[in-house]
Amino acid sequence: MKSKLPNSGTSIFSVMSQLAVKHQAINLSQGFPNFPVDERLTAITAALCKDNVHQYMPMAGYLPLLQNIASVTQKQYDRLVDPTTIILVTAGATQGIFATIQALVHFDDEVIVIDPSYDCYEPAILLSGGRPIRIALQDDYTVNWKTVEQACSPKTKMLLINNPHNPSGKIFTTHDLEQLELIMEHYPNIILLSDEVYEYITFEQKHLSIHSRPKLLERSVIASSFGKTFHITGWKVGYLIAAEKLINEIKKVHQFTVFSVNSLAQVAISNYLELVDLNEIASFYQKKRDFFRKLISKSRFELLPCEGTYFQVVSYANISNENDVAFCKRLVEEHGVAAIPNSVFYADGKDLKHIRFCFAKTDATLEAAAVKLNLV
Repeated sequence: MKSKLPNSGTSIFSVMSQLAVKHQAINLSQGFPNFPVDERLTAITAALCKDNVHQYMPMAGYLPLLQNIASVTQKQYDRLVDPTTIILVTAGATQGIFATIQALVHFDDEVIVIDPSYDCYEPAILLSGGRPIRIALQDDYTVNWKTVEQACSPKTKMLLINNPHNPSGKIFTTHDLEQLELIMEHYPNIILLSDEVYEYITFEQKHLSIHSRPKLLERSVIASSFGKTFHITGWKVGYLIAAEKLINEIKKVHQFTVFSVNSLAQVAISNYLELVDLNEIASFYQKKRDFFRKLISKSRFELLPCEGTYFQVVSYANISNENDVAFCKRLVEEHGVAAIPNSVFYADGKDLKHIRFCFAKTDATLEAAAVKLNLV
């Protein structure tokens, strides 16, 4: 049988998690929190189980949830959005991104992807018949916008960005967004897909969203994740906001893949949004970041800047000349800590001797991991 994705196998996330289990290692590889969910959310969910919220929701989403998303978007980004026309609740941001690409990218269209990039992007492009054009960030994880523009052509249908950026932890500056606007101005047929799932996890600098760029709104699809925001990754609930002409096409794909998203989760999140302060999320994770950085500050790892997300990238160049995949496997087997090698996020396997740790863990987990990492 001929595969549609011949180069796709078991993801590095699964590989490292399986190795962590096999060697009873501390898993700082896969990006999921291991601490409890807010008790207010679990209480809301428990109470709702007895209510009549167990049947199909409207295809676009539970109306009160759509209204609360619109309210949050206005409060956070000063953007007025119509909850009934330009918001779509999705089965996680990944499904939203997949549906967007399937709806808007046609056979032989080119999609520019900024590497290192999340592994769900390229398969969605290939399955749509499109051609991924992957452009690497500079070694400091900043964008060379001249290189991006040089990759654009009349065949370019979409530009896919991730901000805050996984795995690097970098966030876009005002200059980045201005350069992006210039490219979009020069190529008026390009659609921007902005993956902003870590939007509420930034630290010294505030996240600059595409929501705040009026010039781009009619040509942008913005993906968000309740899973990341509220550390409920297993709920798989996200949402898209896009101009009506774009979201209508995306809905056509959405309705024939999942149709509607988990009803209980939608109602619970809607009720929770009326209680929670989203601005507290950044300070919560900043304490985690600072705590982890301090714990391993005297190790032989070099700590790279972490401006957002719950990932810390480090260089192990002072420790080993091994490629990063081999180093990560040895780190699990010999030292009992699982990490992710950054080379897997590049089309060409670019190896900067950088690996990624997830610090969305309990303090006890981070302390135990640090003891082991300080001995490497």
